[in-house]
Amino acid sequence: MRKSFFLFSAVLTLAAVSPALVYAQFQPPNPDELKMTSDPKAPGADAVYFNIEEIANDPMHYQSYYMRIKVLTEKGKELATVELPYLRGNMKVSDIKGRTIHSDGTIYPLTVKPEDMGVSRIGELQVGKKVFTLPNVEVGSILEYRYDLRYDDNEFSSPQWEIQRRYFVHAAHYSFTPFKEFMPDGTPDRGTSIFLTDSRGREVHSLIWWPRLPPGVVIKTSMSGSYSVDVTDVPPIPDEEWMPPIQSLLYKLNFYYSFARDPSDYWVSESKFWSKDVDKFAEPSRAIKAAVDGLISPGDSDLDKAKKLYAAVEALDNTDYSRKKSETEMKQLKMKEARHAEDTWAQKSGSSEDIAMLYLAMLRAAGLTAYAVKVVDRDRGTFDPTYQSLDQLDSTLVVLTIGDKQTILDPGEKMCPFGGLNWRHSEARGRAQSSQGVSVATTPGQIYKQNSVKRVADLTLDAHGGITGRVSILMSGQSALSWRQIALRNDDAELKKRFDHDLESLLPEGVEAHVDHFLAVDQPEQSLMAIVQVTGSLGTVTAKRILLPGLFFATRGHAPFVNEEKRLEPVDMHYADVISDDVTYHLPAGAAVEGGPQDTSVTWPAHAFFVIKSKTGPDQIEIGNSLARGFSIAKPEEYQDLRGFYQKVDAAEQAQLVLAIAPAASPTPASPEIQLVPAGKGN
Repeated sequence: MRKSFFLFSAVLTLAAVSPALVYAQFQPPNPDELKMTSDPKAPGADAVYFNIEEIANDPMHYQSYYMRIKVLTEKGKELATVELPYLRGNMKVSDIKGRTIHSDGTIYPLTVKPEDMGVSRIGELQVGKKVFTLPNVEVGSILEYRYDLRYDDNEFSSPQWEIQRRYFVHAAHYSFTPFKEFMPDGTPDRGTSIFLTDSRGREVHSLIWWPRLPPGVVIKTSMSGSYSVDVTDVPPIPDEEWMPPIQSLLYKLNFYYSFARDPSDYWVSESKFWSKDVDKFAEPSRAIKAAVDGLISPGDSDLDKAKKLYAAVEALDNTDYSRKKSETEMKQLKMKEARHAEDTWAQKSGSSEDIAMLYLAMLRAAGLTAYAVKVVDRDRGTFDPTYQSLDQLDSTLVVLTIGDKQTILDPGEKMCPFGGLNWRHSEARGRAQSSQGVSVATTPGQIYKQNSVKRVADLTLDAHGGITGRVSILMSGQSALSWRQIALRNDDAELKKRFDHDLESLLPEGVEAHVDHFLAVDQPEQSLMAIVQVTGSLGTVTAKRILLPGLFFATRGHAPFVNEEKRLEPVDMHYADVISDDVTYHLPAGAAVEGGPQDTSVTWPAHAFFVIKSKTGPDQIEIGNSLARGFSIAKPEEYQDLRGFYQKVDAAEQAQLVLAIAPAASPTPASPEIQLVPAGKGN
């Protein structure tokens, strides 16, 4: 190992002394690539990768990265800014080199020092990020850069290759050399002296890989014990409406050293350690018991106790929604990283994870039966038990048992009402504690009636199509939670601006809507209401009629995915919900309803229904519609039924409201003019 370290030092020193050697590492510009203005393999692409190379060498304790990119449009220039994440304390980014090549062959080397953009956390890990921007980038440029990640001799690491990218990849090469004791068949050579242990002190026995590769691509092994993958013409990451978590679909290959020889051994052992860590953090210490005693009363029911404690932890500063304090700030405030629930309570601040664990500790201190549940955030991925990594589980929930009833709670989710779940944590799989140990668990799905949006509009129409009025929008469940969390991160003006922008896609052309105020924005146990003022012009006016859209608000019947003939992946609409509209038009004087939307009912049995009903009264018409969807995910084999339902909904929405305008009354004939003649001047 000393020899390896010496060679690294020599290479680094040589690179620093001789810049000319840096550019020898890059490829000579190809004239055809320099002249390229579009790519026939990726029509309309903003950029493409010509080459990607990732080399990992564990015995030498480094990973190297190389990229060569063609910029084809203005948007593609965003790839000039490069972010390099790394584990703080374990890894060091080094030997960063880069250059920009213009279409005429002019080369602009990277000369600025990368900036360190601070630290974020992923579970127990601290992740740093260095950022640099390649110089003088223009449309047509070729971008090249490379860098190394190095780590200490007493560390070991394995690569995780993201093979599919945002842009088309012409060619990529990946190579991994593990410790020689781990041969390509995954069996270590016990005749050698290498001894690896993981973070929990367990001896590592196996090298395992978890592949999701393009068709026809295989992992190759060499006599020297390295693994490699070569790919060509990799399509970009799909960007379709209502896609499932994209990370669960992409081409990738993860290697990892493991103490376990199969997934079941891994999860049994790792779950035990996780459960012990939970119990240690959430231990109901003397300080926690004292805090709980100050929050609940002896006469409270178990449910009331749980609700009071929930409100107390929800009121804390959740740094995932505010701002995590820097190390310097924490020192100045005499704060420390939470290692026990009492630390979070004492500091009145913590991450979503810290606050969820604090709530678990408080429930236990109150004598209630409660356990932790760890799941994959559904917006990020899905749980895969064949992938031996506890890190894929990233959200902690709490299951409370009172009598024979279990309730899943989401205390780390700011503004989530008691008993509710963010959709990202519903129908999510992971691991759960119980009195019998740790087992696989799936959280319940959303009930459509829990997630509702009710829009009530009272609108006055004049004879020229001008419209004024007010809309009340009442939200419960996921929509209310989303807007409340946006309000946490923005002031009132920005919140209104975002809500107005969201309304634009729902309103007919020519109509503007602006939020006047919100009600109950900071009261998650109540429905959230937005009061909206509406003005503008609506429909088409002729000499005898006013033609208006049948439905004032657009619905999800216009979702673009229904235009796809086929679907290979599931349709993920996040959660079940119901959206209802009740619109009253006050008609101009003399106008009458000549035609309007017919009462309609469209059903997809056991999945969704859509209804329209209208009622005409003196000088007004009221039109109501409702779209209820009882599913969150539709399987590919259900796509044709889903598509047929939404196409019928879309057709029903196209009906017009036709108003007949009474002809203008004929003017009253003028009386004959009588001229007065002065006396003495007439006949």
